[in-house]
Amino acid sequence: MITDILIRGLVHSGVYAMLALGFALVFGVGRVLNLAHTAFFMVASYGIFYFVGTGAGLPLAVLLSTLGVVALGLVLYKLFLEPVRGMEATVLITSLATAVLLQELVVIFFGRRFGRVPEVFPGFVRILGVRVAYQEIATVVLAVVCLLATWLLLSRTRLGLAIRTSAQDPEVANLMGINVGRITQVVVALGILLASLAGAAVAPLITVEPHMWMDRLVIVLAAVVLGGLGSLKGSLLGAVILAFAEAGVVFLIPGGSFLRTAVAMAIMLSVFVFRPEGLFGSGMAEES
Repeated sequence: MITDILIRGLVHSGVYAMLALGFALVFGVGRVLNLAHTAFFMVASYGIFYFVGTGAGLPLAVLLSTLGVVALGLVLYKLFLEPVRGMEATVLITSLATAVLLQELVVIFFGRRFGRVPEVFPGFVRILGVRVAYQEIATVVLAVVCLLATWLLLSRTRLGLAIRTSAQDPEVANLMGINVGRITQVVVALGILLASLAGAAVAPLITVEPHMWMDRLVIVLAAVVLGGLGSLKGSLLGAVILAFAEAGVVFLIPGGSFLRTAVAMAIMLSVFVFRPEGLFGSGMAEES
């Protein structure tokens, strides 16, 4: 039982961490609480489902879907979110409306039927007596590679320095010649890329359906609130905590699979009450 929780928690940790990191990046630099973030996760999964159905191999399907979703996300950001970026309530409403729009477009094109993406790595291995699919191992590897690549980008490149400077003080960054608006667009693209890759990671493991973004949005919000809004390491830790809490609920409580989202909501509300600043109250600039 404990081994099941550890393994499933590890798999979910990778996916939730990619989603939470992308969300936290966009908020840390652009101060945009983008509630459409996980909708791009859903669209990417459907894109892979579509391209695989046309006969494309899964690697090509992932590439085409990811590029298409990033391009779509940037267009929607320019059209709907950038003009109202300074108005928090309007951003929340607009981004939520964008998520619902994407959901309904998926329903129009694919209907309400569920989809399945074939596994790239069929088969399984037993670890400490627990059956672990090779596809699940691939998901963890992809998550680790994405997280490491993002860390290297932020900490070892000039673009990363510009991102951290823009997050710390946009006015000073502008005076230093950094185009904060352009940097924000880059970060939005990076956040959508992470969400798309998370969709690619789980598409062969789950049933693809139009409402799959909703419970992931609750998980992401709970993770970034738990870690501290604007804190990258806090968001990652929050994602890991929620993943293992979810796995524990599923395996230890009868009918626990129906309580996963409720657990995330309970943790988020508890943080609001007892530690509103989260585990790490600092912004991403102070962490670097």
